[in-house]
Amino acid sequence: MSSSFDIWKMLAGVAFFLLAMNFMENALRLLAGRRFKLFLKKQTTSKVKAIGGGAIVTGLLQSSSIVNLLVLSMVGAGVVKMENALALMLGSNFGTTLNSWIVATLGFNFNIENFVLPVTGITGICMAFINSESKWYLWVKFLFSLAFLFVALGFIKSGMEEFVRETDLSFFNQYPLIVFLLLGILLTAIVQSSSATIALTLSALHTNAITLYVAMSIVLGAEIGTTFKLFLASARGMASKKRVALGNFLFNIVTVSVMFLLLQPVYHFITDVLRIKVNLIALVFFQSFVNLCCVLLFFPFLHLFGKLLLKCFLDKKDESIYISKVPITDTDLAVEALENETNLFIRYVIDYNLDSFNLKEIIQPELTAQINFYRKTVTEKYIYIKQLHGEMHGFYLRLQNVTSVKTETERLNHLISAIRNTMYAAKNINDVQHDIEQMRNSSNDIKYNFYKQSREKILNFYRWVLTMLNKKNEKNYFEELTALYQSVTKGYTETLQLLYKENLANRVSEIEISTLINFNRELYTSFKSVLFGLKDYLLTVREAEYFDALPGFIR
Repeated sequence: MSSSFDIWKMLAGVAFFLLAMNFMENALRLLAGRRFKLFLKKQTTSKVKAIGGGAIVTGLLQSSSIVNLLVLSMVGAGVVKMENALALMLGSNFGTTLNSWIVATLGFNFNIENFVLPVTGITGICMAFINSESKWYLWVKFLFSLAFLFVALGFIKSGMEEFVRETDLSFFNQYPLIVFLLLGILLTAIVQSSSATIALTLSALHTNAITLYVAMSIVLGAEIGTTFKLFLASARGMASKKRVALGNFLFNIVTVSVMFLLLQPVYHFITDVLRIKVNLIALVFFQSFVNLCCVLLFFPFLHLFGKLLLKCFLDKKDESIYISKVPITDTDLAVEALENETNLFIRYVIDYNLDSFNLKEIIQPELTAQINFYRKTVTEKYIYIKQLHGEMHGFYLRLQNVTSVKTETERLNHLISAIRNTMYAAKNINDVQHDIEQMRNSSNDIKYNFYKQSREKILNFYRWVLTMLNKKNEKNYFEELTALYQSVTKGYTETLQLLYKENLANRVSEIEISTLINFNRELYTSFKSVLFGLKDYLLTVREAEYFDALPGFIR
């Protein structure tokens, strides 16, 4: 009973530790904001500065995850060169060992519970009363997470002590060191935090549950396991992000392999030559030494290493199906490719808007060329659409510079207008995602019924739109678009009148009425943007001019 309780106490301590680290990362990321990003950007102008900057920022923020994930974003945006990003990773890996030094020196050698418990209690209560949008809230959250981290460490330490007193640990000695290295990899991969693994290892070492030799093997495993988080973050990203994640993995796997082979002489160097007799200090020194060796080992070869990584993974810079396959100089083919891409782009936006209202299973645009788009989440679809929009805009600008044929120029201008308006339609829906979720789960019948009615409008509207898109070489687009426009105009006016009725105002709050009115505007603005996108894509120049002259209903 007691032994079982202590095991669960250790697991609770690990959970609290991970929660504290998560709180700290979130608070520091928001507190650092733009200044933090600008600092990293300035530090990546050279490899030496990148290593130093990565180490300093990671040490101050107490999290390599924030720095490494941001590096992936900066590489994806083309802000940082590959070799400098790799250098920043090396520095970040070294800087994260500061957290281990703090845990080892303060968490075990001093009884700080009398200090951290009051800080945890006071800051935790303050968080309930401070505005979560303010800077003060973030600072209080940071202090709470820092104190809570040591509370969690106390749980781990006391649970480990009880476990050691009641358990015969001699059977651990029969296992080879490779088992403990694999344990470090597995544990870190599961909890997604090398800091938690190090805290557990330090607790086990502090209570003599394991030897320093075994603890070193677990730390080496943690160095490999911590790289999996970047693999997960880059798995669905650009090729450049995958290269950085692979680079970080290769840094650690090569360094760990060398250190594991040299573990015995390194152990004697730390304990006999440097005479570090305190096991906790010896272990965190070993972790810092491993990461320092990693920097020294790879720094001279970063340029070559970066060039080799550039050959890994197919670089799918183009999100497009058609425009990436034609030369810009062949203007006839290029205009046709942009035409086909625009059709596909409109269908992407339709699918995104339908999916936002859980309607993608009822009707689906024809996207046979990009079946993977269906499998993306709503958020991923919007990011994909934005990336494709930017690529198409760049293609339009390049094509505009090489064509002088009037008909091609006119068609290009109509196509880019269609793309722009359709992008607006997606943005309108993206801006009300929170409102959609709120209405979908609302216990208020008025709000929930409004959501259901909006869902029905979306369904009917896009059925009509897809019918037009799926027609081949029809000549009555103008009449159908005009009829749909008039239907949408009438729907907007009727819905607005309903929302301003006095009996409705008595059944929902003023804030909820405001939310419904704003949501209704965004919904119908999205409809209008789709119609104007279709107008530029489907109609002739003259028909488009007539359509533009129709009276507007949203100003």
